[in-house]
Amino acid sequence: MRVAAIFLAFAIWILPIAGNAQVTIDMSSIRCEQYLAMPPDQARDFSAWMSGYFKYKLGQAWVDLAAYEKNIINFKAWCTYHPKETVMSGGKRATGVQ
Repeated sequence: MRVAAIFLAFAIWILPIAGNAQVTIDMSSIRCEQYLAMPPDQARDFSAWMSGYFKYKLGQAWVDLAAYEKNIINFKAWCTYHPKETVMSGGKRATGVQ
């Protein structure tokens, strides 16, 4: 249920952008340096989307909010040391998703 709420929040946030600009973002091309440079509210939404994506790939239908916050902190630390890596490659390494 919380995953649906996160998805809905992301959809509400992105709809005005999509309606005005019709922009497609290739999530696999976002690099850590770009992620770290995002404003806090955009980084929060991006993190929620990425979390949902990897939860789906792992077949997990639950969200542990405490673990989510810890994972975001750890991922930002990893990105600090690997600014040229893509966010997707870091997520794949962290979760084992192929």
